[in-house]
Amino acid sequence: MEPLLTAGLRAALVFILLLLAAGTSEHDLYLSFCGTWRHDSGALSLIVNLSTGCSEISISAGQSSLSIDGQITAGCSRSEVIPLKQLGLESQEETRFCLYWEPLLDQLKLQVGGKNLSLCWPRSVQGLCCTDLSNSGKAPVAIYGITDGTIKNDLFTHETLEAYKFIGESTDCKSLCDQQSRGSTHVNVEPAVGNVEHLCAHSSEVDMKEGFRGHNVTAAATKGVPAESSTTVHLPPALKTAATKTSKVVCTFFNNNSLFQEGHKENRLFNEVVGITVENEVIANLSEPITIDFHHDVIPQLHSKKCVSWDTRKDPLQVNWLADGCETRQKGAKHTECLCNHLTYFSVLVQMEPRPVRHLLALTAITSLGCAVSVISCVAVFIFLCRKSRRCKEQSIPIHMGLAVSLGLLNLLFFFTGVLANVGGERLCVWVGAGLHYTLLSSFTWMGVEVFHTFWMVHVVFSPSPKACVWNLVGFALPALPVFILAAVGDIYGVREVVPSDDVSNPYRMCWMKDTPKALLAHYFTNMTAVAVLVISGLVMLFLVYRKIRIRDEWRQNRVAFLSIWGLSCLYGTSWGLTFLDFGPLSDVILFLSCVLNAFQGFFLMLRFYMLAWMRKQAGGSALGSTSTGSTRQHMLQAPEKS
Repeated sequence: MEPLLTAGLRAALVFILLLLAAGTSEHDLYLSFCGTWRHDSGALSLIVNLSTGCSEISISAGQSSLSIDGQITAGCSRSEVIPLKQLGLESQEETRFCLYWEPLLDQLKLQVGGKNLSLCWPRSVQGLCCTDLSNSGKAPVAIYGITDGTIKNDLFTHETLEAYKFIGESTDCKSLCDQQSRGSTHVNVEPAVGNVEHLCAHSSEVDMKEGFRGHNVTAAATKGVPAESSTTVHLPPALKTAATKTSKVVCTFFNNNSLFQEGHKENRLFNEVVGITVENEVIANLSEPITIDFHHDVIPQLHSKKCVSWDTRKDPLQVNWLADGCETRQKGAKHTECLCNHLTYFSVLVQMEPRPVRHLLALTAITSLGCAVSVISCVAVFIFLCRKSRRCKEQSIPIHMGLAVSLGLLNLLFFFTGVLANVGGERLCVWVGAGLHYTLLSSFTWMGVEVFHTFWMVHVVFSPSPKACVWNLVGFALPALPVFILAAVGDIYGVREVVPSDDVSNPYRMCWMKDTPKALLAHYFTNMTAVAVLVISGLVMLFLVYRKIRIRDEWRQNRVAFLSIWGLSCLYGTSWGLTFLDFGPLSDVILFLSCVLNAFQGFFLMLRFYMLAWMRKQAGGSALGSTSTGSTRQHMLQAPEKS
């Protein structure tokens, strides 16, 4: 009797638990599938075949292709073959990938080769959503396919299967939004931004009728958030003129940003993204910008904020947030205003790993003053050398003139780079940045020529020095080669923002190399390599010259020795070596010292020639006084100039 009673109670308990589970069940919204694609080395491709509806989605893989095929979207249809050459997977035989399906946004994203590919762009709430995607069974085992398949972080099998297939169920989207409305979003900059909980996106359609004078669109109020803190979009009258095919514009507000992130830890989006679109039209270069007011949590001052837009023109598959075409205005600690001249997706990007520059205002003032003085000094040196060349034919004069010209142009461009960045914008900065890079490399090259010419005059005594045309070809033509190559590669030169530590919301804009991985690589391969070679060769040459002439009687005068070494240092550019010492407790001192010496290099160059001329007058008819100001060998070794 007792066993029967126990069995009956157990059955009743199980029945009650099933009823409770059925009454409180929620839809399994998302699909997160990851695996390792085993393929052959060589050309690879992604095959996408998506259509609207709700039946199933299949992820299959073979020797050279990965396929996404199915019918689960509400408004996204796509059928194409996408080469994966740009991802650099040809040399590998295994590639990790993940597929994410977000039914409430109707967004499908593939993560492969470290890149996020948006197969279906996010949308507002649709009528029906395809949810509850469940695995339909085990596919055949194969040599090439998908191994270590995981569904929502749960391992399915270690075997290599040809495909995985998921069956979906159609559900009303609005009911799902009500289910999700209990979630919330929050921005936290230490250590991460946001979470995956979200509210549904919603859209507002504006009909721009005749006489349209602008319109404000406000996001729906979120639970617990005041209405005045909601994101607001102001559509200007200029949008009506730019939209030639239709008069309707759609504003979509996304509270979830997890599928908009680029995947870089250095930058993170705020919790809200706004999409502004006009059907079948590309709107850009508006005469009056669209204004978007974002309200957010307080962000520490060390973390800079800037308005960005999703650039869908360069590569529609990849999330590419750019600041181009948007102006950032800080209206308060919790309010950022974005003014943008085009239509796409917009948000505010937070720099998670702050890299501000200390004492930026003081350094900028010193640099500007030094560049202005150096430009005038280089002009004076050039005029002096032109007059000098009429009286004597020194082989070193053309080299000094080349250095004065390149250094003067470098300081001139650097003096105006901030103004040109703010006035001309990105397009002008591409040219100015390339010109600044060229003059910098040209200056380094002429300094290297000075080092080589000194070596020639000191050690190659009985051979004539190369002619002036050879030096001009090396000093002016050679630096143009890497600049032309980088310009052809593209996306290297443009507006660069330098963030001050005391006000990260107000960065200093200049025309230079962009702050991108590709531009940073170009900087190290060209500029830093040139500085390293120049500084090492200059220091070695100073040591060789010192050993050669230290026994001379005139060198035993401390004044002559100091001025000679200091003068050669100006020619060789050894002060640029301080760039490598900008670390540790003395970094501020090194930074200011480097700024002063390099910004005023043109002035020091003029001072060198003046001091040598003054020393010649003081020496009268002595051997030192009879030497010319141009030739290192004449100055240091007192040997007759070779013609």
